[in-house]
Amino acid sequence: MNEELEQLLANLHLRTVAARFDEYLTGADKDGTPFPGLLVQLLRAEWQARQESALAARIQRAKMPESWSLESFPFKIQTGVNHRQIRSFATLEFIPKAENIVFVGETGVGKTGLACGLLLKAVQNGYRGLFVKAQDLFDEMYASLADRSTRRLLKSLSKIDLLLIDELGYINAKTEQTNIFFKLMEERHHRRPTMITTNLAYPEWQGFLGNRPLTDALLSRLRERCHTVKIDGPCLRAQQG
Repeated sequence: MNEELEQLLANLHLRTVAARFDEYLTGADKDGTPFPGLLVQLLRAEWQARQESALAARIQRAKMPESWSLESFPFKIQTGVNHRQIRSFATLEFIPKAENIVFVGETGVGKTGLACGLLLKAVQNGYRGLFVKAQDLFDEMYASLADRSTRRLLKSLSKIDLLLIDELGYINAKTEQTNIFFKLMEERHHRRPTMITTNLAYPEWQGFLGNRPLTDALLSRLRERCHTVKIDGPCLRAQQG
């Protein structure tokens, strides 16, 4: 590759083409591949590299604690999960329909693993996702009041294609936090789906959210388009131990 071509490829940000040009050119000369075929090979390699880079960036921005996948979930051990139902979720049809999914169950039954598996599947298919612990989310909401960034926070979270809120129920929310959480659910309502994992049944939500009318209004929106997955099965951590 001459310097002029190398500079042009750099200016066009065709890094993979530049990196593999000599390799592909040598192969084309050896195989007798015509120039159009060589160009296709180079551009395909560039496209694949960009797809992989974009996926890696989406996974990083999703902030999943681990790259759990549905393929590795121990369905044979966790008998409290309807495998067919989870496979239907994995088609991701619930995302464009803005249907929420709430996983309810005791600690260690696989709620977070299943939710993260679905989140990973969504990210792999081009959706923007975000994993956040409920306590961290509520702390961030409360902190946003001090610097008046609540509106900016809600705008950012409302644009996430699939938001996963983990361990909702292990918190003691202040009134201000409950109000902001309600606004978040209201802004995502009918627009984008939210996944939630919790150890509490819906009637118990008032216990940590506090405000009864606001909790009822929140649940009304959340459950209007919602799949509730109740996992009544063994603790997977005990099985692994």
